[in-house]
Amino acid sequence: MPGSILGNAVVRVEDPELLVGGATFIDNLDLGGALRLVFVRSPFAHARIRSIDTTAAAGMPGVVAVYTAADLGLAPHHAFFPVNELAARPPLAEGKVRFVGDAVAAVVADSLAHALDGAEMVEVDYDPLPAAVDPEAALEEDAPQQFEAIGSNLAASLRSPAAGDPLEDAEVVLRARFVNQRVAVMPMEGNACAAVPGDIEDGQGHDITVYVSTQMPHAFARLASRVIGIPQDRIRVIAPHVGGGFGAKAGIAAEHSVVMACALKLGRPVRWVETRSENLISMPHGRGQIQYVEMGFTRAGDITGLRCRMIGDAGAYAGFGGALPMSTTRSMAQGVYHIPKISFDVAVALTNTTSMGAFRGAGRPEAAAFLERIMDMAADELGIDPVTIRRRNLIGPEEFPYRTAMGTLYDSGDYAKSLDAVLEAAGYEALLAEQKERRDRGDRMQLGIGLSVYVEVTGGGGGGEYASVEVHPDGTATVMAGTSAHGQGHATSFSMIVADRLGIPIENIRYIQSDTALVPRGGGTGGSRSLQLGGSAVGEAAQGVLEKGRELAASLLEADPADIVVTEDGRLGVAGVPARALSWAELSQAAADSGQTLSTALDWQQTGATFPFGAHVSVVEVDTETGWVRPIRHVAVDDCGRILNPLIVTGQQHGGIAQGMAQALWEHMIYDPDGNPRTATLAEYAMPSAAEVPFYETSNTETPSPLNPLGAKGIGESGTIGSTPAVQNAVVDAVSHLGVRHIDMPCTPERVWRAIADAKAGRHDPWREPPSIFSRLPAPAAAPASPASGDEPEMDL
Repeated sequence: MPGSILGNAVVRVEDPELLVGGATFIDNLDLGGALRLVFVRSPFAHARIRSIDTTAAAGMPGVVAVYTAADLGLAPHHAFFPVNELAARPPLAEGKVRFVGDAVAAVVADSLAHALDGAEMVEVDYDPLPAAVDPEAALEEDAPQQFEAIGSNLAASLRSPAAGDPLEDAEVVLRARFVNQRVAVMPMEGNACAAVPGDIEDGQGHDITVYVSTQMPHAFARLASRVIGIPQDRIRVIAPHVGGGFGAKAGIAAEHSVVMACALKLGRPVRWVETRSENLISMPHGRGQIQYVEMGFTRAGDITGLRCRMIGDAGAYAGFGGALPMSTTRSMAQGVYHIPKISFDVAVALTNTTSMGAFRGAGRPEAAAFLERIMDMAADELGIDPVTIRRRNLIGPEEFPYRTAMGTLYDSGDYAKSLDAVLEAAGYEALLAEQKERRDRGDRMQLGIGLSVYVEVTGGGGGGEYASVEVHPDGTATVMAGTSAHGQGHATSFSMIVADRLGIPIENIRYIQSDTALVPRGGGTGGSRSLQLGGSAVGEAAQGVLEKGRELAASLLEADPADIVVTEDGRLGVAGVPARALSWAELSQAAADSGQTLSTALDWQQTGATFPFGAHVSVVEVDTETGWVRPIRHVAVDDCGRILNPLIVTGQQHGGIAQGMAQALWEHMIYDPDGNPRTATLAEYAMPSAAEVPFYETSNTETPSPLNPLGAKGIGESGTIGSTPAVQNAVVDAVSHLGVRHIDMPCTPERVWRAIADAKAGRHDPWREPPSIFSRLPAPAAAPASPASGDEPEMDL
């Protein structure tokens, strides 16, 4: 058997096509004169629609059709899964608009320019209504209601079972209100969709073919079937190259429904590609939580209990993101620490803003953020080093598998190991010494050192994935999987698994994905599920092919199948007899001659979620006179189980750290009191470039998961989860000697400067009493199930 390729840094096979401009996205698909669609969107956050006049628009040059909700007859639906069934979104607004950007009409024309001109001529008469923008204010009893059928703006709620006061044993209680701000997802390619009536190939039996920039083609087909009323097996969904997703491209958007309906109504291909400004106001946003956190400690620094009360912003239509505060609390509130008692309350608000969805980490970054902030505040209050207070409360490696107070079952972990590794890599003691010197000198530029230790959940509640492997008579192999890559490197990783198992060179392996006519089923990509589920499925399928090959080789070589091995040159032969071996080409041809194939297709099941973890140290400089923050180092040690390709792991760490740092320091989707977005272009939305971030110092520990044969856990979101609280903690640490206890994200110069000024004036208190909504929530009927138990959708993002 040749040496294993697994664990080596293999250059991605996907990259050359992308680097030379050979990739095909929705906008450059050759669809033979497809019509272009442009949406007319509401300029009001909340208004009744009195009338829509499309007469002038329909008469514009090149305009083929103008449609409103009444013309298409599409039922309201949710993008992914509902937080509240009564708050579904009409694909085109019916009666009311509920956020700036709500689509009210669709203009279809022979060119993009003509469609834009036509959209300008659609006349909509609005009757503006008061808007509910702030999620806390939206939950007040006198707030403007979004859906009269619900009776309030409370879209959903969740409470932990009554079990006494979790803080009753505390000698010291730390309290703080944290804002985990709303951010834009901002993939390089926004939402995009092209629908072609009928088959794109003869004889396939499809009523419609949909090209869409999605993370989950099969889920899209299933949801599309419900929306447009066509059986799923008669809908073909193809995801070409996808320019990033980060969770926001799961499910089916309202705009997708309109594109499909227009194509079917006109009998012609229709294409829609989101502009950047459209993307900022229409693609679901991420995060958006207000967290009231109280944690009890002994004076020695042991945690005695936690109470957290969360308000989640669901946006206008109870988007999937509205459910994420429930995951934050009931699944991940315990983090990496021993916390004997936990209680929580969650209230999810409907607001006149863009709907909320998943964004890299989806509920887990929010948990790590509040835990790591309150731990730093406790360290400061109790006079204990931030490392020491964390270390004394960490769950130990001998305790795994570990069930938390909330019922979540962690598969494996060694949190102290990653903490020790990151402190050594960062040179923690030297950093403390430099910080002391700056403080002693009274320097204007102060040094901040931020720490975070985190755990997250990947692979949802477990579940399964489809894969197939086939070896052809020319000696090449084809791999298929139900995952859907959009930058993660599946073609490389899955080909490595097949190459390792069968001995076929990686350049002779072809990977097929993201086409529901070719790949029969699949869960797509989200929640860092792909390697542990899809990769394990590929590995098992490759093993099936190997067993078939061994049986066939044994028959042809007149040997015992147990004696057949993969030779150093990638053939199947008798162990110890190198001359007696057959190539995969010979074996595949022999199988074909007998009417068979060397192939295996299967679904592989994982019994539960996996829990990656890690520790980060961030180092920043803060100008104490202006509040300006400069990140100067970021050190990360992330553990994603067994590492298949360290090059891909490092890339995922770097991307995650950049997005996590951006939330801590710069990014914020802001609305004015009337619901107008103030950061609707990249001129206002503070998206960092490479110039703003430091070089990252990344490494890994490896603690294999027992739940899959690869020992793998996810890595796609770890960098985001670990970096955000480390950076925020570093900023606060830089000015903590001035009396600053907390600064909400993003830590902009103005916020840092004001925090310093408030501390000097003695008015810096991070706590205020939670709003009255928590006293009005329904009592819990029973203990909520943990998402890790498999009771939530498998496609956890």
